[in-house]
Amino acid sequence: MVLNYIWFAFFVIAFVVALVKVIFFGDLEVFTNMVNATFDMSKTGFEISLYLTGVMSLWLGLMKIGEEGGMVRILSRLIGPFFHKLFPSVPKDHPATGSIIMNFSANILGLDNAATPLGLKAMKEMQSLNEDKKTASDAQIMFLVLNTSGLSIIPLTILVDRSVLNATNPTDVFLPILLATFCSTIVGLITVSIYQKINLLDKVIISYLGGFTLLMGGLVYYLTTLSQTDLNTFSTFASNFIIFTLMISFLLLGFRKKINLYSTFIEGAKEGFKISVKIIPYLIAILVGIGVFRASGALDYLIEGIRFVVAAIGVDTAFVDALPVAVMKPLSGGAARGMMIETINTHGVDTFVGQMASVFRGATETTFYIVAVYFGSVNIKNVRYAITAGLIADLAGIIAAIVFGYMFFH
Repeated sequence: MVLNYIWFAFFVIAFVVALVKVIFFGDLEVFTNMVNATFDMSKTGFEISLYLTGVMSLWLGLMKIGEEGGMVRILSRLIGPFFHKLFPSVPKDHPATGSIIMNFSANILGLDNAATPLGLKAMKEMQSLNEDKKTASDAQIMFLVLNTSGLSIIPLTILVDRSVLNATNPTDVFLPILLATFCSTIVGLITVSIYQKINLLDKVIISYLGGFTLLMGGLVYYLTTLSQTDLNTFSTFASNFIIFTLMISFLLLGFRKKINLYSTFIEGAKEGFKISVKIIPYLIAILVGIGVFRASGALDYLIEGIRFVVAAIGVDTAFVDALPVAVMKPLSGGAARGMMIETINTHGVDTFVGQMASVFRGATETTFYIVAVYFGSVNIKNVRYAITAGLIADLAGIIAAIVFGYMFFH
């Protein structure tokens, strides 16, 4: 529903801005530009979806092997004790516990197709423990906010899109996204914990949070000691090493489980192909809307307005052209993706703006969509502070994306 309003707004605002330009500035070319944009963006959307099929098939094939090989179950065992402390109202032996842990494990690995059904299942099982069926429980809010924080080891769709858009090094945004989503997740977790009076100094919680924070803090400190050239070299090596290591790990786990690697890969690849074909209409729709919005001049006015405010407070404005991606992401993943692609097509995939657009897209999650789908699935009407906490986590992710974007790329 949110995407419906966004798409409608693109066209209406573009039309109004175009009329103003015709009446007050005599710009008779604006409607021609807008119509041309609809054809250009339709072509772009189809071409991207076509190229996407190969890369998406590859990755979902590998992910299927990892899933069947037990990678999700391994992660579940590793983070289980931590999640038991964050969800004190959910008994350890309750079915919700397994679904919660499996959902986050799938999210961390970028297994969106597996994560969503597990998330809906977890929400349904937590609802069985909820005394007020119309009001979100503490456990359900913690679950949702951690989902909206978007922590992911492999931001698969972003890396795939950058590859399709001919990035010289599609994985150069890997570490900045990882660090930004870590910040978003920590802030979201702390925010909900304060609301719910969860003891963050519990030895289990502090050991997990402390360990993760020290690891990330150590990585950031090390990165600050490197020159820009060395930083780019390290980032390129580390990103590709981690990703390829995970690929090998999936294959080794599958081999150990004695599954048919080739057949399993084909099964996952077929799913990737189907997904790529299915998204063609959606991608074309949102790209056309954004293309018209930009061709009318409305997007330029929006960006310049933001640039004026940012400059007024004394902050460098180089990131502003990519900021609409960050604004769109909490509202709609499809709109954010379309905005990222359009921004990259305008400024270039390997430019600072193109890289920042990718990091912004990965630094936050579709908060309103997740709230609507997850709470709607169990008919919850009163979401309490879930949206507030989710948006606080999104804001932390955006700020972190700017900081790490400048550290890596500027």
